[in-house]
Amino acid sequence: MQTDASIFQTLFYVTLAVVAALVAGIVYLIGRLKKADKMREGIQARFQTLENKVDSLQLETLESRLNPHLFKNILNSIQSHAYQTYFALDKLANVLDYILYESRNRFVTPQEEIEFAMNLIEINKVKVSPLFELKVKTKVNEEDALYTQRLLAPLISVDLIENAFKHADLQSADAFISIVLECKDQVFSLTVSNKISSKTALRKEKSGIGSEALEQRLKLIYKNHYKLDRFTEGDVFIAHLKINLLEHKAQMLTAR
Repeated sequence: MQTDASIFQTLFYVTLAVVAALVAGIVYLIGRLKKADKMREGIQARFQTLENKVDSLQLETLESRLNPHLFKNILNSIQSHAYQTYFALDKLANVLDYILYESRNRFVTPQEEIEFAMNLIEINKVKVSPLFELKVKTKVNEEDALYTQRLLAPLISVDLIENAFKHADLQSADAFISIVLECKDQVFSLTVSNKISSKTALRKEKSGIGSEALEQRLKLIYKNHYKLDRFTEGDVFIAHLKINLLEHKAQMLTAR
């Protein structure tokens, strides 16, 4: 039979083993918790990084949709003549609505694009003197069924109009800009002409991007159903865009 001393010693070692096991378990759990905390912190950090990237992507997408180059020109125009700011801001609001909402659509109506172009022209008018010869004409057949059908790529008129105000001679007595918007006989056309400035324009690193983008859009969307001509006659630059809406509509129906 075991003596009291041996029994006590056995109990002591058993208790010690249990305590050691409990301590080891606690240490193990603490280690797991610390590891889990580090993992959680790492996941949160990665999530925050991804969230920042998503926010950045959304901002870049929004800025791309708003066409920052166009808005920079518009805001510079408004700033140059403060006395016309209220009128220009009213037109800018219309332009913003068009770009934010209508340009999301793949196509807009000729009526909507022409109204947008007229607002854009009014904004750019603040760049020039009231005595400057700016001719703007619209030749529209409102009875044309295609006038209110979504057949035009949005913002298709921006490049030609913006370039006229950018490169025109705004100082000489015989300077002028002429803009003619037409929608008749199932054809949309835009003709812009201006006297070329004698001042040599500074070459910019990204100049010509708007013109290249316009030509690429036209080729992709309208195939052989459009014509874009740019040429110079003396000191006058002329740009003419013509889109056959009926042929384009037939192409769209065939592609379905």
